[in-house]
Amino acid sequence: MTGTLSRLRIAILTHSTNARGGVIHALELADALTRLGHTAVVHAPDPSGKGFFRRTETPAISVPASPTDGNVTSMVETRVADYVRYFESPTHRRFDVFHAQDGISGNALATLKQRGLIRGFARTVHHMDSFDDPRLQALQHRSIAAADQLFAVSQMWADRVAAEFSRSATVVGNGVDTSRFSSKPSANDPALRDRLGLSGSPVLLCIGGVEERKNSIRIFEAFRQLRAIHPSAQLVIAGGASVLDHRTYHRQFQTALDNSGLPSSAVIHAGVLADEDMPSLYRLADALVFASIREGFGLVVLEAMASGLPVIASHIPPFTEYLTGDEIVWCDPLNIGSIANAMATILAEPLHSLLSAVGYRVARRHDWPRTAHAHLPVYAQMREMQHA
Repeated sequence: MTGTLSRLRIAILTHSTNARGGVIHALELADALTRLGHTAVVHAPDPSGKGFFRRTETPAISVPASPTDGNVTSMVETRVADYVRYFESPTHRRFDVFHAQDGISGNALATLKQRGLIRGFARTVHHMDSFDDPRLQALQHRSIAAADQLFAVSQMWADRVAAEFSRSATVVGNGVDTSRFSSKPSANDPALRDRLGLSGSPVLLCIGGVEERKNSIRIFEAFRQLRAIHPSAQLVIAGGASVLDHRTYHRQFQTALDNSGLPSSAVIHAGVLADEDMPSLYRLADALVFASIREGFGLVVLEAMASGLPVIASHIPPFTEYLTGDEIVWCDPLNIGSIANAMATILAEPLHSLLSAVGYRVARRHDWPRTAHAHLPVYAQMREMQHA
């Protein structure tokens, strides 16, 4: 149990049932809270009707989702309405705490609060985007400004919240399940290798799909340079389930790939893999390239390190908050040559083996129980507000 804090009933709302960093954070937080003796229930709109991408220890509710026309802004507004419709039922609001993980669920809870159906809510800021559409920008702002309590996954975003909203946010960080992500081989590893066509060496891994924020085109151009010294190298791009529209950037990436002259086997679009495949994917790679332009925390960095996979990351916050130059190879994400140099550097021995060993120690510094405990004082305040 949780000492002097009695059992809480916590509704955690996220934007999707797919494998994205914020969704993983929500599921892991809920499981950790459950182990501490609380009741945490994760909710998400589920247009596919297939449920969450993985099983959880805690209940996970698929909120009925209405059809949309493909426009991002109308989709966001529809998902907000879906959430509001679901929680209009008193039987769905039997919680002490309502906690939004993103702009969609934050706006839904803001509307419920405005209508007097809940007293207040908390909102985690994983990151903030810049939208061309003023309606999306306004929705993002409302989801934060209307929250009664704020969390942030890194100090960088807590500072941004303070600067833009004159609000304080509790920094809760992230964790990693070191029993699940490890360097210990499994029977699934060779099967996944064959399925993906990983026949080259070395294998560079990118997680998050093809997105401008993930810096996919510059990473690809850096990989092209690496092929000059490692002609059989392969680049694997996994993930990519997103509610935002990245089609224009996808086309730009595909044009760069088509004009590169590289064989089709050089770049592998693995897409969204099954959850049980992810530990194997890290073990099959030689380095994680996470040269993002902007991140909330970079949860996959911890997953890679727990798996013994050395990591390249952008020399920017939030990475610089929890990593040092002895634990990672830094790069300038806006400089293709810097990314290529980091790729070549991380593959060289003895550095590659040293970073693999150091990664385990970094991963052990971050666990989900610590993240869950960081939420509890704020949750206690939220319960008092809800039942006042």
